[in-house]
Formats: sequence, structure tokens, C-alpha cells
Amino acid sequence: MLKIDIHAHYLPRDWPDLARRYGEARFPVIHHTEDGRHRIYKDGRFFREIWSKTWDAQERIDDYARFGVQVQVISTVPVMFSYWAKPAHALELHQALNDHMAQTCRDFPRHYAGIGTVPLQSPRLAVQELERCMDQLGLQGVQIGSHVQCPDGAHWNLDAPELFPFFEAAADLGAAILVHPWDMMGTDTMPKYWLPWLVGMPAEQSRAACCLVFGGVLERLPKLKACMAHGGGSFPYTIGRIEHGFNMRPDLVATDNPHNPRDYLRRLYFDSWVADPRALQYLLDTCGVDRVMLGTDYPFPLGEQVPGAGIEEIALEEAAKARLYHGTALEWLGVPLSRFA
Repeated sequence: MLKIDIHAHYLPRDWPDLARRYGEARFPVIHHTEDGRHRIYKDGRFFREIWSKTWDAQERIDDYARFGVQVQVISTVPVMFSYWAKPAHALELHQALNDHMAQTCRDFPRHYAGIGTVPLQSPRLAVQELERCMDQLGLQGVQIGSHVQCPDGAHWNLDAPELFPFFEAAADLGAAILVHPWDMMGTDTMPKYWLPWLVGMPAEQSRAACCLVFGGVLERLPKLKACMAHGGGSFPYTIGRIEHGFNMRPDLVATDNPHNPRDYLRRLYFDSWVADPRALQYLLDTCGVDRVMLGTDYPFPLGEQVPGAGIEEIALEEAAKARLYHGTALEWLGVPLSRFA
């Protein structure tokens, strides 16, 4: 059975050192050490270590083959978003990442599809780069963050009017949009125990989903193909509370969209990485098998270490498995099955 992982992070081995070029330490830089380690630094401090399978296309193909997964939908690592940067500077980084990703997809067309990255702090440039990704590079869409912190200090959630032209363009182009948590809430107030990743990350996805729903973005753009990474974070699992708030305090919740938020669980897409087969079963029961697709967060430790292990733990008919492993992904990406034959 064809298996497609729609949540697989990818970087070039090297990228432009914009921290040095523009004197801005917030840009991530990569250091390759003599002892064979590869470390990303940001703000002059160690951020995370990565490995050759983050960029070695053939190594990744071989690694996935151990689990019977043939196709990876690659996207950048969220630290590269750099929404805080001057738009032109961020665009320079994004274009380098997108060009590299597109080359990998051209070199290994049966094993890779790609979703690029855009400088959302400038919706005009974001639309421009989205169009380039789709029309010139042959990518299937773009990945965006759960919110945008602009260089002028403004903060936009995904319902911000400034961002609507970007979502409108994405809907018109049929672009696949992967919403990924980043710059997690609580980083300053709960730094211990990895809580920004364990608590803040799911909350980021709920923030993003609620803004797309309550802000009327999904209602106004029914063709928008938005996928919430990490199984939607806490959004699907707290929909009862969200719906209750909508019913009890419409004066606060339903100000921009009068429709029940539960209805949008079957309008969004979700990846399958929720770290618990019971949670995955709930996600399928609540959102429908046709809205969920295999996603792992490869190659990082917080991701699913055996791609598809959660799906295999659930009793499913072959048709449902086929939908989870490739059917929903092909629909979201807008590509035929023959693309990977």
C-alpha cells in the first residue's frame, strides 16, 4: 500500500548566513563541527542538533523504506520562519529553502512532494512567493506558523485581516497549507520540563484552528485546504469546551462567525501524529477518516519514531487504512496517485 508522510521536516545542509550578512543574531545559523556534529544556533545560543538525515535525500528514502513508507511531503523546520525579520531578508531565506526543496523533488519525484515557506509578515510577498512555489517550482503548497510576530511588534493570529489575502490566494491556487506550531506560548513563563513543547505546542494549534474558525476564514474560503499538524494539537480534544463557550457566550465567541465550531472539524485536515492510539481513534471518530493522514514530524525525537505505528494499532478496514496512508494526502496535495507510481 502506498504510504505518504505529510509531516516530514527538511533542511539543506547549509543555508545563507543572514545573521552575519545583516548583523541580526536571531537568524538561525548552522555550524558543522570537526567531530561530525551539526548544530543550529539562534540568538547566539545553541538551539538544536540535527543529523544528516535532515538533508540527505537518499538517506531519508532508505530510512523510510524500513517502515514501508515511500513518499515524504517535506517542509522546513519552523525556526526558519523568521516572521520577526524584515520581509525582504526573510524572503531571501525562504527562497533559498524553497529552491533547495524543489530541486530535491525534481531529483526524486517518486519519493518527494514539497510544501514551501513564505514570509507571512508581508502578505504581499507571501502571496508572491506562494505563487512562485506553485507555478514555477512545482511545489504543492506552503507551511505556515500558528501565528505571526511582525518586525514592527504587531502580532497577528490567523484571523488577522492582513492575512486574508494570503489565504484567499492559497484557496484560489488550490495550495495545500500545513499549519505548524512555532514560537510556543509560555516559553518565558514555563521554561522547565520542556513545557513549551509539551503544553504550549498543542495550545498553539488550538489557537490557530480557533482563529481560522471564529475569524470566518474557513467560512469565507470553503476551498481552503488547511491541515493542522500534530493532530490539531488540543483543538479536537477540547471541542466540547469550545462549542460550549460558543453556545453560552455568543456575545464573546461568535462575534465574527455565527456557525458552530464543531462543524469545522470536517473542514480542516489533520495529521495522525497524536502519540496515543486512543487519541487517534477519537480523532478519526470526531473528524472522519477522510480528514486525517499519516504524519510523523520526522526526523525529530518528539515525532512518531515508527511511521504509521499509531495507525497500525487501530482496527481499521483496508479502505480506511488506504485513506489514512495516501488517499487523504493525495486529495490535500491535489496530485493523482500516478504521481508516485
